[in-house]
Amino acid sequence: MSSQIADAADAMVSGSSDLVVLDGVGFGVADVVRLADGDARPVPGTDAMKRAAESWDAARQIAATGRVYGRSTGVGANRNEDVPTEAAAEHGLRLLRSHAGAIGDELPAREVRAMLAVRANQLLAGGAGLRPTVVTALCEALESGVYPAVNEFGSVGTGDIAALAQVGLALVGERSWRGTGRDSVGVPEPQPLDNNDALALISSNALTLGQSALALHELRGLIGATQVVGALSLLAVDGSHEPFAAPVHAARPHRGSVEVARRMRELIGAADRPTPPLGRIQDPYGFRCLPQIHGPAHDAADALEEVLAIEINAAAENPFISAEDMTAYHHGGFYQAQLALALDHFRLALTQVARLSTSRLSSLNEPSFTRLKPFLADNEPASSGVMILEYAAAAALGDLRAFSAPASLGHAVLSRGVEEQASFASLAARQTLRACRAYRLVVGCELVAAVRALRQRDLRPEPELPVGRALELAESVLDDETADRPLTDDVTAAAGLLDRFTEIWRGSTS
Repeated sequence: MSSQIADAADAMVSGSSDLVVLDGVGFGVADVVRLADGDARPVPGTDAMKRAAESWDAARQIAATGRVYGRSTGVGANRNEDVPTEAAAEHGLRLLRSHAGAIGDELPAREVRAMLAVRANQLLAGGAGLRPTVVTALCEALESGVYPAVNEFGSVGTGDIAALAQVGLALVGERSWRGTGRDSVGVPEPQPLDNNDALALISSNALTLGQSALALHELRGLIGATQVVGALSLLAVDGSHEPFAAPVHAARPHRGSVEVARRMRELIGAADRPTPPLGRIQDPYGFRCLPQIHGPAHDAADALEEVLAIEINAAAENPFISAEDMTAYHHGGFYQAQLALALDHFRLALTQVARLSTSRLSSLNEPSFTRLKPFLADNEPASSGVMILEYAAAAALGDLRAFSAPASLGHAVLSRGVEEQASFASLAARQTLRACRAYRLVVGCELVAAVRALRQRDLRPEPELPVGRALELAESVLDDETADRPLTDDVTAAAGLLDRFTEIWRGSTS
């Protein structure tokens, strides 16, 4: 263990809060995000490092006495070709060189760092049979801020082998690193990755999992922020509290919907059994069906996080090295059907939430709901007000619809027909990440309109209510000019506020 990692371990004993322990067991989505953002330092657990060392020792013994895929044989359709003993030393390096063929743009540092964090933790689950110094090297890279150059395309959901081979070449010193070292920690020492290490390193979906964790963390928060924006819109149209009544959801107790209704009552200060309002009997779906649409999105986020919690801590390498049995088990545990389906489900649910936001935006433009000028315009004749926001939001929603197309419907037959199926979880992860920006802009459009309507109606919820704090925050940022003008900057500012709204939403819990 390097001196830097040892120092981190000592700090862990003293209870430092800026550390994340990698143990191959309890590493989670929030941990991936903290390490990807450079907000914490990684510490490999002592027992986990011991487990990794035992796996490495077992792997070398097994490969020395029998045929083991990727160690004493080729890979893919070359699985039946033996690697001669005299060629074994170079076999691993040739494997990394041949597979480091990812294409496309270089990935952002944050996504690569997420991949490094996931891979380091997976290796500590103890099934890879990879030398433990690789874990130390990955942790040093995360701590110092350096990361290898990795390109975006190369996986079909059966292993991020191209991206991880690029990492492998950086570890052996044949590929460049990006970033600058900090805290006197720089580029990790070169690792001697031989025939017993190469496949063990790249047999993982660490990039897909890292990207999925980043996307889930951001979008889960944004769904909560959207509920706060929806609450502001509800106030702006004198919306009914009845759709959030506790008896309604006790009678149909889907977990997510029950929780969304409860949080809405807390956001706006509604009673568990609210009094029916005077006037219109019921609101449009944008308000009335909010729990029934936001709820499934939260349920989908929970389901995705459950899959990620397993995969991030899984010893899914093929072959699986069992030190206990002294056996290399060849299997298909790398296949990411659960993840691809969970990501697809999540994006479909997310898109419905965004679509509901555009419905509320349309209601805010209707005088019959706000008792204001059409499109929340000023008093000049035929002013357009926020009319264009409906078009802009619909355009961004169009991207979301495209991103929500199920990636799991993809199909590929590869390596001379030996690998005849693909999950395309990697595509699902990229689509989910790409959805983040479009989603923010859709909800940003609603927020601009909701705040303008509340200002024009001079409505101010109680400041101690969460929705009151949200309005105060929004008014401190958004321009109060109502004359016709470009609204691009307003929407950009509103979209940037959503993370603050997430904090308000998270605080609205008993």
